[in-house]
Amino acid sequence: MSSKVTDKIKEDLTHQLTTYKNLPFKLTLGAIADYYNVSLTPVRQVVEELIEEDVLIRKPNGRLERVVEPSGDAEGEKVAKFQKPVKLHSDLDEQVTNYVVQLSLQNHEEYLREEATAKKYNTGRTIMRQVFSRLAGAGLIEHVPRCGWKVRTFREKDMLDYLEIREILEVKAMELARPYFMQDELHMFLKGNIASDDPALAELDNDLHNYWISRCDNLYIQDFFTRHAAFYTALFDYAALGEKVKTEMAQEHIDILEALIAEDYKAAERALVKHIRDQKKNVMRLVQFKKRQNLYSNR
Repeated sequence: MSSKVTDKIKEDLTHQLTTYKNLPFKLTLGAIADYYNVSLTPVRQVVEELIEEDVLIRKPNGRLERVVEPSGDAEGEKVAKFQKPVKLHSDLDEQVTNYVVQLSLQNHEEYLREEATAKKYNTGRTIMRQVFSRLAGAGLIEHVPRCGWKVRTFREKDMLDYLEIREILEVKAMELARPYFMQDELHMFLKGNIASDDPALAELDNDLHNYWISRCDNLYIQDFFTRHAAFYTALFDYAALGEKVKTEMAQEHIDILEALIAEDYKAAERALVKHIRDQKKNVMRLVQFKKRQNLYSNR
């Protein structure tokens, strides 16, 4: 983990601890690591430094507390501003992720080799091992000693089961997070989603889902998404690479956000449910396309 990333986490965490009364995460190493989408190692380093600098204290029972609790008197300071996760890795992660998702959809059974994949992306084996380790942490691949890296196989039933539980829990998360929604943040997400008549101009910002999940203040909902969402998020993002699908998803995001801004929570819930259920359609359309590709290439 680069010192640049650690410094960025420390800067943002210090700002939140000293500015906002209500934080969008619990003061535990695991919750902070989940919030910044990193491992525990840089979080431990940052926390130890903040303890030395009297920003945090560690109580005898091991719990962390702020040395000074912000008053949060100003209306805008009652809850921490939502911060998008720090971007930690290069575009190489995204390229390899898309490659792994393609293999998953094709039920790829051969093991991935670090050296061959590194050569494919014109990079070093050590760097590729780091990328593979991050993908393994997200549940996309699994390391098998003396064999290589095994791609997680796509199973339609697994996806349907995930979407069923996701719908229940994400709708609940959005309901629980209502008291913490801020109009300027909702408008920020609205600007990040563009459903243009020209599909090439469409923009999609998926961070709005993490917005209400991180603010719902329910450990069990957050744990479900931490454990299970990464594989399917990568799958759904890959399915949205097509310009038409990207535009459709952006419009669904807009429908959710406009309803939340208008405080029409029933409409927001309906729009979110539709958005989640449409993921099945998008992925299955992609699966059928991949099958046709394989049939054509095997002739």
